[in-house]
Amino acid sequence: MGPAGEQVGIVRIEDALRLAQEADLDLVEVAPNSRPPVCKLMDFGKFKYEAAMKARETRRNQTNVIIKEMKLRPKIDPHDYGTKKGHIERFLKAGDKVKVTIMFRGREQSRPELGFRLLQKLAEDVADLGIVESTPKQDGRNMVMVIAPLRKKSDVKHEKDTAAKTLEEEVLGDIEASADVPAADQ
Repeated sequence: MGPAGEQVGIVRIEDALRLAQEADLDLVEVAPNSRPPVCKLMDFGKFKYEAAMKARETRRNQTNVIIKEMKLRPKIDPHDYGTKKGHIERFLKAGDKVKVTIMFRGREQSRPELGFRLLQKLAEDVADLGIVESTPKQDGRNMVMVIAPLRKKSDVKHEKDTAAKTLEEEVLGDIEASADVPAADQ
């Protein structure tokens, strides 16, 4: 391919290198796996810069899933349960997954149904914010369940950004409106 993106056709490597030298450009292989490999006459520094910008943009749009963990006991107090449930709701609203662990001690291990019922109740309480990704499983002394948010983290981030922009526009509009009002005579 030529410097303006036009098709030159299949050319011997020596002729392609001579064309690149005459145009004061580099011969860059853009598709090495195709048959024959595709090369383009271009500035290699510009090519590297554009590739780095593409990689940066894809990293920016990527969301990393964070798993938050909440630990409970089978005989949890109702108030403590409400507090823990509030934390779980906050995590789900932020777009994070939540791993809920019920820790059994001593004789509690012989009553896993208590932990199972507690996890089922918790899943029902937060059903409007998240769904159960992995059902409750006994894992040694612990019982574990994972709850995934209904909304993706990127959607939550986008909503926060748009809300911040509209708030900023409102504040700037209020400042401009107050600047237009003449000062009162004394």
